Amino acid sequence: MLTAALRDLQWRRRRFLIAIIGTAFVFAMTLVLTGLANGFRVEARNTVNSFGVDHFLIQAGAVGPFLGSVPFSASEVRAVQRIPGVQAAAPLVYAGVTALDNGVPRTMNLFGAPTEGPGMPVMSQGRPPANQDEIAVSSTLGRSLGDDLEIAKLQLKVVGIVENSTVLAKQPNLFLTVAGAQRLVYGGEPVVSSIGIRGDPERIPDGFRAVDRQSAIDDMLRPLKVAVDAITVMAVLLWVVAALIVGSMIYMSALERVRDFAVFKAVGVPTRSVLAGLALQSVIVATVAAVLGALLSLVLAPLFPMRVDIPDGAFLLLPALAILIGLVASGAGLRRAVTVDPAVAFGGP
Repeated sequence: MLTAALRDLQWRRRRFLIAIIGTAFVFAMTLVLTGLANGFRVEARNTVNSFGVDHFLIQAGAVGPFLGSVPFSASEVRAVQRIPGVQAAAPLVYAGVTALDNGVPRTMNLFGAPTEGPGMPVMSQGRPPANQDEIAVSSTLGRSLGDDLEIAKLQLKVVGIVENSTVLAKQPNLFLTVAGAQRLVYGGEPVVSSIGIRGDPERIPDGFRAVDRQSAIDDMLRPLKVAVDAITVMAVLLWVVAALIVGSMIYMSALERVRDFAVFKAVGVPTRSVLAGLALQSVIVATVAAVLGALLSLVLAPLFPMRVDIPDGAFLLLPALAILIGLVASGAGLRRAVTVDPAVAFGGP
């Protein structure tokens, strides 16, 4: 039966090849969508981790240190620095800004932190900003050291480049001194969005609460939750499409092999062996499609304007899911193979 199934694959190779290619594209898009959803989190995680802080101190009523922040006086930093367990504490500022990038409006993320940190990422080129008129930018912005960047009618000189620093669907990050960020965001008022803490404070000041890195990442990703959920739904639908493609191909094959099934049953071949042949065909098609889909996803990922980070686990999970889809899809021809009358093998109805 297994040999017959392989021979049938060879005989109908064009049809099976078309099914494999179609399923491979579906698998590739599923991986790319998974990479898109994961890319949002990778961006946020890399950005938060680059600050080099363990906790963010925010007001008790605030949602988070970034998009959910509530400004408060920067004078609180000195009191936090004296708390036992705090190795370092630094004022941090965050705001979303829109600036002209080669004459085109572009949304960016502005962070303010002390020149020596915590809160200032490591530069891949140049140095961190040291005064209000200097700025470090993401390499994705396409600027060079010494270039000028205009934000809110202020000319800032690019003195540092941070490699591939983006968040919120590849929006570039900008880094200024605390005073420089306060000038742009709060009109020069001595307020901050949060306090970055390195270490484990033994207590939290009244009216404040501390959030860890994971909570900070969740805060940054909050506006993208609906988009991530939509992408997840699309990925699930693509899995269904893959099952339908393989299932329809196996069903058509089963319809054309009615007389073969009748012969098998007439000579006493067990039904489970007939079904094993159908399952083998489905699994082969789905598995080959999974391999091609994985390779194709690596080609398609760079074509997307947003960051696509396909997790290694997705590549490992794909073959297992492909086999499962193959087994489920083989059920499409199951009923036809089981109900065929052995008399058909002898020219019966």
